[in-house]
Amino acid sequence: MKPERPLAVVNSVAPIRICDNGCWTDTWFAGHGQVFNVAVYPYAEVQIAVSRGGDAADRVVLHPENFGDAYPVRHHAAPWGPHPLLEAALAYMNVPGDLRLEVTIHSEAPAGAGTGTSAAVTVALVGALDALTPGRLTAHEVAAAAQRVETEMLHRQCGIQDQLASAYGGINYIEMFAYPRASVSPVRVPDPVWWELERRLLLVYLGKSHDSSALHEQVIRSLESAGPDSPAIASLRRTAPRSRDALYAGDFAALGRAMTESTEAQERLHPALVGTEARRVIDVARAHGALGWKVNGAGGEGGSLTLLCGEISAAKRALVRAIEQEDPAFRNIPTYLSRYGLRVWRQDLG
Repeated sequence: MKPERPLAVVNSVAPIRICDNGCWTDTWFAGHGQVFNVAVYPYAEVQIAVSRGGDAADRVVLHPENFGDAYPVRHHAAPWGPHPLLEAALAYMNVPGDLRLEVTIHSEAPAGAGTGTSAAVTVALVGALDALTPGRLTAHEVAAAAQRVETEMLHRQCGIQDQLASAYGGINYIEMFAYPRASVSPVRVPDPVWWELERRLLLVYLGKSHDSSALHEQVIRSLESAGPDSPAIASLRRTAPRSRDALYAGDFAALGRAMTESTEAQERLHPALVGTEARRVIDVARAHGALGWKVNGAGGEGGSLTLLCGEISAAKRALVRAIEQEDPAFRNIPTYLSRYGLRVWRQDLG
């Protein structure tokens, strides 16, 4: 049977995050932790065309634009198809079986950049699918569902901060008091401080996706044996409240120091968590007077780096040119601070 004209279109967007000071402390092996992070655009975008009809074989058609052509989702449990995270999210949300869904997903943020892109995609997808089921999930519930898809359905190592940043948006201080339970405190600052932070931040993609699962397993084993109160984890935790307090004070030099301290603490977990490309960009940034730098996410080779620049815009532009001259693979990704987290809206077509 030919599918009917769509009855509705559901749209959702969710931001990525950068500058996650205190990362690694939002994990099961850390037990408890504090993370400061900043939600930014470019965002992950999901659009679902909803209709009735169609064969069971193509009840759900998935089109991840960044990776290739559309395909029907035939698995609702392992073994998954080409995109396990997306397929597991579809299965988790248990959308009514009488609907036909054409799900298109897109993001301008590079995959594997260490900016929580996969979490943003999952948050956006869970939020869009939630609009097709009775009731509505809160931002916190969407984040928890997205995190469970990764940890419980796919058995991946995954903290909680990426999903929370994407669901809430803005600048956040996340306090995880017992994994995975956490509170989220938005860091609300006057507009001039917000605008100045936005102007000073710089996101540099290091030219390749990071693939560091083996390294991360090694770090996890060492931290698991050291326990949640290990000095390395404790030093990471301290950078989050320092970042929050610096921003409340409008003290960008102090924020830069907290970023750098977080990266150095991350490096003490394992030297390879600050990759070769990141070290090269840090050297250039230091020579150009940057106030601080943070390897985004869990680190490793590739990925991306957040830089905090000084008060002169021309110096920031000169830094961008110097970084791109250092290696043509390095590139600036324009970002804008996201005042909003997950947004979902539906258009009924009648």
